[in-house]
Amino acid sequence: MLSDNFPNLNTATDAILHHRVNPILHPDKINRERILKNFQSLYSKSLEANNRFYNEILNLQMQLFILEMWDIFMDQLERRNRTLQSGTLYERFVHLLELYCMKNREVQFYSDQLHITPKYLNQICKANTGITASQWIQRYAKDRIVLLLENKSLNISEISDEMGFSSHSFFTRYVKKVLGVSPSEYRNRVK
Repeated sequence: MLSDNFPNLNTATDAILHHRVNPILHPDKINRERILKNFQSLYSKSLEANNRFYNEILNLQMQLFILEMWDIFMDQLERRNRTLQSGTLYERFVHLLELYCMKNREVQFYSDQLHITPKYLNQICKANTGITASQWIQRYAKDRIVLLLENKSLNISEISDEMGFSSHSFFTRYVKKVLGVSPSEYRNRVK
């Protein structure tokens, strides 16, 4: 049900990855009230077991709940993004990664966005984390590939296109490089 109710592919992928790093939602008072109301509605509908359309009503109520939670979560993500835009070079690099790693996997792209050299970007990343910019880019791309491959409603060509690869074979080589197996082999392991 969750995967069927993603707002859109890019947004959902970014949100899931953001959630892995920041697993606790910190809603304001208004959003806390929204969440509580949705829980109450879901609970009250779950008590109506004798309704002829119980399963359908419960599914729709759950869909409403999920979409409301997406809205609240996206507000938090957008606030965080606005904060990061004024952060340090490293924080701005990570912010750019979150926005563009689906289609941009070259250090040069990010250094151009930050108006610094690729070498200096690597130095900044190394100093902050011990990991180079290209390793960070590969990590972010790998996380997105894994999420997209786990979504069985997308075929491998769609994922390749979504990530901006020029050909299916180039995508397959890249996936083998970062995951150690081809996209279809990875999907077969996940089932």
